[in-house]
Amino acid sequence: MKALRKIAVLGVTAGLMATGVLMTTPASADPVSSGFAAVGSDTLDASMNALANGTTASGASVRVAAAGSYFGSFDAFPTGSKIQTKPFGAYFVRPSGSGQGRDALRASITGNLWNGVSISGQVDIARSSSGPGGNANANGLLAYVPYARDAVSYAYKAQDAAAAAVLAELSQAQLNSIYSAAAPTVISGITINPRLPQSGSGTRSFFLGAIGVTTPGAAVPAADNTANGPAENDATVLGTNEIIPFSVANWVAQSNNVAPNTIGSTGVLLGSSIPGTAPFTGSGSSLVPNAPFYANTTFGRDTYLIVEYARINSASATYDANLASLVTQLTSYGTLPSTPGAVKTKFGFRAPSSTTVIRAYATL
Repeated sequence: MKALRKIAVLGVTAGLMATGVLMTTPASADPVSSGFAAVGSDTLDASMNALANGTTASGASVRVAAAGSYFGSFDAFPTGSKIQTKPFGAYFVRPSGSGQGRDALRASITGNLWNGVSISGQVDIARSSSGPGGNANANGLLAYVPYARDAVSYAYKAQDAAAAAVLAELSQAQLNSIYSAAAPTVISGITINPRLPQSGSGTRSFFLGAIGVTTPGAAVPAADNTANGPAENDATVLGTNEIIPFSVANWVAQSNNVAPNTIGSTGVLLGSSIPGTAPFTGSGSSLVPNAPFYANTTFGRDTYLIVEYARINSASATYDANLASLVTQLTSYGTLPSTPGAVKTKFGFRAPSSTTVIRAYATL
């Protein structure tokens, strides 16, 4: 990795701590951490929780630590609830989604208030399901370190077999029409109602960008365009013939019984935004990402861990070797069952398309 090549890495294997009993499904993600704290994207929640709390999802006991110190990964939801990330630290509103995670990290670095509360030094890592976009800057103060490859499609709930036949595959052009329309779109006699995750969701912004929609049409409920809209990757909100963007990795993780279930009732399925290409292969609780779908340059995406660049740059006066080691371990992608990469694969991810760190934000 370009920005991490100066780091004196402690070694991924040395940092993976074996424990007596590890859970396949992550335990509570809201401990007060004596080490580093990660917040942000729901898409990366489950896999990061597993790596933080310990897991046997890959067939081996895996738990990531830096110099023997574990880290805390804090859930993105429920929106508006409060967390305390460090001993004696402030209680503050939980950052829900990629955008809020990034902004909370910025407040932690600068000392600016987060929802009226000082959270200086309370956030070390922000999980992000999207890159920096137009904020990329060669001299940026934040580092976006590639974590894993995901893809985005949509979940749907069909009223019957005829509706399912229409909703199972919707092209980029059809999705553009559905999400930019002023009223629900009718395709082959089926009325399709579009839904979106809350504003600030990385999956929301990525999906809208992928289908070429800048401003959603009035067919999308107004409440979906607010910070209190549906949670990211939550299909329980779906009514008949409704669709909503969904991380394929999150769907695979839930189906593999390693992530909390937000798919909801029977009849909710994952459609394909690339007609003719399935998002995943396998069946039951043995799903795996479908490489061609993830490789697609429109609907495939790399996800990131965001950190302050100076803290992972060994030439900086504020370099933190333990944080640099932790980030290196979390973003590594080995295939052996004892590696974080094997865990991330079980959670529906593939190796990122690039390991190059992206710097962003000239000012915070």
